[in-house]
Amino acid sequence: MSYDFIKHRVGVDVQRVQQANKELPAPLPLELYVKILTLHELGHALDRPALQASLPRTIEIYEMKKKHPLEEQYTHPELLAMRIEEHKMNIAFEEAAWANAREMNERYHLADQQSFEQVKVHSLQTYEKKYQRDLQLYVKLTAAQKEFIA
Repeated sequence: MSYDFIKHRVGVDVQRVQQANKELPAPLPLELYVKILTLHELGHALDRPALQASLPRTIEIYEMKKKHPLEEQYTHPELLAMRIEEHKMNIAFEEAAWANAREMNERYHLADQQSFEQVKVHSLQTYEKKYQRDLQLYVKLTAAQKEFIA
C-alpha cells in the first residue's frame, strides 16, 4: 500500500500486500495485515502538510537521481549525501505515520498491539537497512577522500 500525498489517495497492489505479509517473521491473517497497513497509510494522510512541505527538496533529489547515473550517485559523496538525506526524510515520515496509526489503533482497536508492532518494526526495518547501507558507504567514501587530500 502507498499514500500519494499529492492526490491525497491510498493505493493498493494486492499481490505486493500478500507478498509483504509473507515476508513477516510470522505472517498474519491477511485481513489483519491489511487493517494495520491501512492505519499506517491513513497515518501518512494525517501527516500530509509535512509531506507537502518536503516537496521542493524531494523534487531536487528526484532531479539529481534523473541527472546522474546510479554508479555516480554512489561514488560522489555530495550525491550520496542527498540520497542519505532522502532516507532520513523517509524514515521521519514513516515514523510519523506509524505514530498516527498507533493513535488511531488505540482509539478504534482494529489490531492487537503485538501484531501492530510486528508490522511496524518490519516496515521500518526496510527503510533503516537502506539508510544504514548508504551511510556506511558515505563514511568510507569521505574517509578515503580525506586520506587522498592529506
